Amino acid sequence: MKLGLALSGGGIRGIAHAGVLKALEENNIKIEAIGGTSSGSIISTLYAMGYSPYYIYILFKRYAKELVNQNSKPRVTNIGNFMTNKKIQFSGFYSGEEIEKAFNKIALRKGIKKISDIKMPISIPAVDVQNSKEYIFTNNIPEKAKDKTKYITDISIGKAIRASSSFPVVFSPCEYKEHKFLDGGILDNIPTLEVKKQGIDKIISVNFKADDINEDSNIMDIIMRSIDIMGNKVSEENLNSSDMVLTIQTDKTGLLETEKLDDCYKYGYRQTMNNLDKIINLINN
Repeated sequence: MKLGLALSGGGIRGIAHAGVLKALEENNIKIEAIGGTSSGSIISTLYAMGYSPYYIYILFKRYAKELVNQNSKPRVTNIGNFMTNKKIQFSGFYSGEEIEKAFNKIALRKGIKKISDIKMPISIPAVDVQNSKEYIFTNNIPEKAKDKTKYITDISIGKAIRASSSFPVVFSPCEYKEHKFLDGGILDNIPTLEVKKQGIDKIISVNFKADDINEDSNIMDIIMRSIDIMGNKVSEENLNSSDMVLTIQTDKTGLLETEKLDDCYKYGYRQTMNNLDKIINLINN
């Protein structure tokens, strides 16, 4: 029986996926194929390359803090121009180049350059904003795929992660050949169906609970709830195709709220341990 894992996007909260993997490994639960969108693409790619869940946690934490703390490109100017209705070429607060360079270096430590060099089957979605089409970065094009043109196998690790993680407005579109990619979560926030195509028998999808809104909620709470609602709505077919959905509650963590990285990692670990019996039953049955 082959078990697959599909990891949703969620900004900083994506570090919770490393906690999920840590709990699975501690209980000798083997993952045969993996996929992820946006921050889920970072975790799934690092794991597929052979990095341990704890080391993934360290890497994610390090680069997330570096990214958020760096001087963003045109933040104040662009917002000011936008509010005054001036015509601008808005390219995003961050270019994403730092992400690409960092993860290309991390991949080289394992002797890996392109996604095709990875051994574990992997599926990473991104969306080309020019033709409104979803593309999948993978090392194994499914034999029964109806549209094989949507699969890309020759992309570098850093470029694939950058493309899938280019959240609109926050990041500039990621250019690759004739494509301009943005966050895969626009069309596919949890790549369950794509991971299933990799010869998987059972699949667990991991997503994030939309936090409740009350009188104490701030604008970021409302934004994050909106993102979660949209992401889960877009992924309804994937969630319905899952053999199990593991939903992580992360206590109103903002998209780039690095102060809660440690907490989110623990949330993922604890939620997996709390559902361990269900996971084992899924595997055995």
